[in-house]
Amino acid sequence: MKYRHRVLVFLCSLGAITYLDRIAISVAGPRIQEDLGLSPEMWGWVVGIFTLSYALFEIPTGRMGDRTGPRRVLTRVVLWWSAFTALTGAVSSYAVLLATRFMFGIGEAGAFPNTGICVSRWFPAVERARAYGFFLMSTQLGGALSPLLIVPLQIWLGWRATFYFLGVIGVLWAVAWYRWYRDSPQEKSEVTAEEREEIGVHASADNHRLPWGAALRSTNLWAMFLLAFCYVYAFYFFISWLHTYMVKGRGFTEGALLLSAAPPVLGALGNVAGGIVCDRLSKRFGLKWGRRSVGLAGMSCAAVFMGATVLTPDKYLALLFLGLVYAGITTQQSAFAAVLLDIGRQYVGGIAGAANMFANIGGFAFSVSFGYFVAWFGGYDLALIPVVVLLVVGTLAWLRIDAAEELIPDIVAEMPIPAAAPA
Repeated sequence: MKYRHRVLVFLCSLGAITYLDRIAISVAGPRIQEDLGLSPEMWGWVVGIFTLSYALFEIPTGRMGDRTGPRRVLTRVVLWWSAFTALTGAVSSYAVLLATRFMFGIGEAGAFPNTGICVSRWFPAVERARAYGFFLMSTQLGGALSPLLIVPLQIWLGWRATFYFLGVIGVLWAVAWYRWYRDSPQEKSEVTAEEREEIGVHASADNHRLPWGAALRSTNLWAMFLLAFCYVYAFYFFISWLHTYMVKGRGFTEGALLLSAAPPVLGALGNVAGGIVCDRLSKRFGLKWGRRSVGLAGMSCAAVFMGATVLTPDKYLALLFLGLVYAGITTQQSAFAAVLLDIGRQYVGGIAGAANMFANIGGFAFSVSFGYFVAWFGGYDLALIPVVVLLVVGTLAWLRIDAAEELIPDIVAEMPIPAAAPA
């Protein structure tokens, strides 16, 4: 196994832990609400305040990784969020729970941008989409495993002890990461000269100051921000409303909610397939159309199948269409992440953090607005029409995104960008 693939295995374990800790609060929700006497409105803020702090601290924690390296930053943020995961099990009031979940979100905000830095430093450009695709797949699997682990632990130990257990897992990961990982292949003697040549030399210019003025003049970057908002707006349907939609909108029984595992499984497959296809097309046609074609295909399919979900009267067919929507979103998500690495270069932490901030603003907007749309349209299916619209807008945004376009012109490229193969 090449050394960079060992790095990826470590990152995938982080992805699984990230979503395991994140979704644990949802799985334990009914017991927490009963124990602390929380109303649905109060619980909505418990869930939403995490998204708020998560969005606000994407850029600061991403830039920390650019400046000091992901080895130190990921160690710190995983220890931070593991502490507040454990403290979730010790809360005794609504106010303390809100503060704890806000602090938890600050820590988790560092995970994705710093993972992007790791991938950009350890993988050549033509392998980054598949590498990040596997990382994203691990997050889906971590989310799918969450109820299978949390529910038995709750029954056995109670919901409070469950959060203590999850906190310990994070601490063990952080210790192992700091001892083993290094910020570049050049710092690891076990990496062969041949593999270092394959990876290339990461740009190491002084990046203590990200030239935001130049970056924000890029229409390419604003297209990425728009896409991030649109696709995560749709993605949050599956995180925050899928189960309610199945029961109240489509008449599924509570026992049939096991079928809700199908969309995340298809989503995990979409992450991997999107990453592999994206890298192969980029090698054949160049970064611009290699990334763009996968993004266009994924988002357009998601828009079509979300529209089909609105129109079909059959609940099982609707669930199948939703699974295909999920797969379409995650297929293009791997291409989206690869473009951030391509254009961000040595500033990838800050750029990825900014994009993820817009993404989570979209997630927050959906979580708040969908209930109002249900009341306005008088049902759950028509309330999905705004989701269809934003998926179409996101598809159009891909027509402006160019992975080969330099975000900040004075950055020296870390490696040659592959050109399209001759006809």
